[in-house]
Amino acid sequence: MSPRAGTAGPHTLAFVESPVQLLNVLEWAHAGTLRDPGAGASGPAARTLAPEPEPEPEPEPVSGGRPAPTGAASGAGVRPAGAVTGLTLVVLSPTDPMTRGQLRRMAELAREEGHEVRWEEARGGTTAPFHTIGGLAPLLRGAHRVVMGDPFSRYVQLLLTITRARELVVVDDGTATMEFVAQLARGERLVRWHRRGGRPRPRDLLFAPVSSSARRRLTPTGSRSVEVFSSMPIDPAPEGVRVTANDFSWTRARFGPPRVTKGADLVGTSLVETGVVDADRYLDAVRALAGAHGATRYFAHRRESVEKLHRLATEAGLEIVRPDLPLELIARRGPIGRTIVSFPSTVVHTLPLALTGTGVRVAVCDIDPAWLTDTASPRAQGFLSGVTGTARDVHRLPTVTPGAPGRA
Repeated sequence: MSPRAGTAGPHTLAFVESPVQLLNVLEWAHAGTLRDPGAGASGPAARTLAPEPEPEPEPEPVSGGRPAPTGAASGAGVRPAGAVTGLTLVVLSPTDPMTRGQLRRMAELAREEGHEVRWEEARGGTTAPFHTIGGLAPLLRGAHRVVMGDPFSRYVQLLLTITRARELVVVDDGTATMEFVAQLARGERLVRWHRRGGRPRPRDLLFAPVSSSARRRLTPTGSRSVEVFSSMPIDPAPEGVRVTANDFSWTRARFGPPRVTKGADLVGTSLVETGVVDADRYLDAVRALAGAHGATRYFAHRRESVEKLHRLATEAGLEIVRPDLPLELIARRGPIGRTIVSFPSTVVHTLPLALTGTGVRVAVCDIDPAWLTDTASPRAQGFLSGVTGTARDVHRLPTVTPGAPGRA
């Protein structure tokens, strides 16, 4: 829907850097949290969107696998009634080809829902951040509400220093939301859980004033509200923060129900790529899980390296699927195995919600402390255990012993 002229900016401005963040903004809007601020404004301002770059070629499938079916609307149902207006989605595009491809398909879905989408090549060179921030500053100053998917992002933290919005909303960026809420409640500096403990790096020290300012802005005051829209367990919430449950109602209304197969599917994780889990231990664990559950397909995380996926295909005999949409939508679109096996990750919280009523069982296997690398954060094991322990409606599996898989 086209915005109406007459104000300095859109009612609501959302910043996303990943497909999951964009999905959760759509869920937030569908849930009815996009309210008319009613502050005398006649609506969002008219503006000219920056032209979106030409579509990029799809990444080549790794050896032993094939890409997932393409087409964002494939398997989509009838669009639910009650479309919202006044939401402008700003994609701060990363450089990773897999993430960009999924973001483009999610952007198509957002446009189909009637939302404006502005694509920013935010990392397209040394001067790109200055051009991006300069171009967004007028919109930020005019927005009544700002929605963000990653409060740990330095880009987002910098943009927060510009906005005058009276309402701030944080939507899920996976399990990181749990750590964000805990740090906010304790008044700590915002730092990702998988970062190694110890003294801050020089870049951290240089950026510290901006990070501190962002944390203050994300703390509710008498004139500024903060909402967290999440499918993660948040208990207790920081004082004054409104928590709204994400039950994936938009996903369930838009896709499926899926065709459920008799087998099992494995879900990949980027714990190796983030330096938390040793690559060889991870490969052994995946091979053991595949043997125990009879799984033949492996749904790769968008950040998993081609080299690691090649090893999984050749050494574990798995069909590697690189999804073109977030896994919640892929699973809902189907076909999907009757059992989905995952390590501790966001999907052990989100898939049971997205697949409610389908009969699909989600099972989670804990990370053995012996799998952790020497450089893993001291918080890693406790955080991962918390991800598993707080998951609802999942089946807990014993930690696998490579070479001697247990019974499914």
